[in-house]
Amino acid sequence: MLESKIQNQIRCELSKQGRVFRTNSGEFWQGKVVYSKEFNKPVLINLRRVDGLPAGFSDLLFVAPSKVAFIETKNESGRLRPEQKNFLNLMRSMGYIAGVARSVDEAVKLIGSRAD
Repeated sequence: MLESKIQNQIRCELSKQGRVFRTNSGEFWQGKVVYSKEFNKPVLINLRRVDGLPAGFSDLLFVAPSKVAFIETKNESGRLRPEQKNFLNLMRSMGYIAGVARSVDEAVKLIGSRAD
């Protein structure tokens, strides 16, 4: 199954218990949208590079009263990159719930737990 499909299923289910935010890390480009007669479509001008969240930041951030969880979504064959592993370990060391979910059931189980 596609990771994006698993992630959307998790978002729908966890939204019943709190707020779920899809995060974006890395860098992206931002600018002003104008219509280009040359290209016959909207284009971006005055581009500038914008840094998002740090590399390794989890795909999903779950927030409910007295509970915050960082969830990295993976499909059955997906593997954590070193920066993702480091981020999850850092969040756990700070007392937050943090882990990998490959299914809705794993995500529900994860947020039901407390970090050790």
